Amino acid sequence: MKISIITATYNSGSTLRDTLDSILRQSYTDYEVIIQDGCSRDNTLDIIKEYEPIFGERMKWVSEKDNGLYDAMNRGISRATGDVVGILNSDDFYTSDNILGLIADGISNVDAVYGDIHFVKDDDLNKCVRYYSSKNFRPWRMRWGYMPAHPSFYCRREVYEKNGLFSLDYKLAADYDILIRFLCKAKIKTKYLPLDMVTMRTGGASTKNISNRLLLTKEDAIACRRNGIYSNFLMCSCKYLTKIFEFL
Repeated sequence: MKISIITATYNSGSTLRDTLDSILRQSYTDYEVIIQDGCSRDNTLDIIKEYEPIFGERMKWVSEKDNGLYDAMNRGISRATGDVVGILNSDDFYTSDNILGLIADGISNVDAVYGDIHFVKDDDLNKCVRYYSSKNFRPWRMRWGYMPAHPSFYCRREVYEKNGLFSLDYKLAADYDILIRFLCKAKIKTKYLPLDMVTMRTGGASTKNISNRLLLTKEDAIACRRNGIYSNFLMCSCKYLTKIFEFL
């Protein structure tokens, strides 16, 4: 079972090596790495060219103008040839060297799998500052702002082909919208893997400041309504109550 790993880059030179090294360490090797670069101006392309011969035919990359992160992801997914597709951001990396193998085993009789992730700070990549568990996720909870950890979400390529790619109508909540479409509307068959799959650096756009958090919550509510799920701003705000426990 071939896994397509989509990585969107833009001036990612300070973190991309960690991302690519974590892929190279995987014991499961039936994968392809698709790098969609947005015309980086730092040393990102130099790093990609350095790793290209190491990956060989398993790496594909292009550098071209795009309309932001979600558009870059869509372009990468459209180029995927694997049976399964997942996204590994250019400042994230796999937590251990058996992640892809466990994904391949877990998805054998379902449409998608998801698991847990944890967050670290740039100055100490070995210290967890927040743990995001998807264990208690259920599709009905999306109306309350909850969703499984998107960086841990891997699905069969035909799920995208049947249900569409990321909507560019959102600045921050396109991942929330696409999971509503997959999990609540299409009701694809999923499985939770009790596994810490991805290590993420803190400081993402959605949690950068209060303004972005408010916008994200607003867009979450819009995504619910657009997909026929009753919700509102206050209901989607409930997710922040449980985030307190992620830091404990």
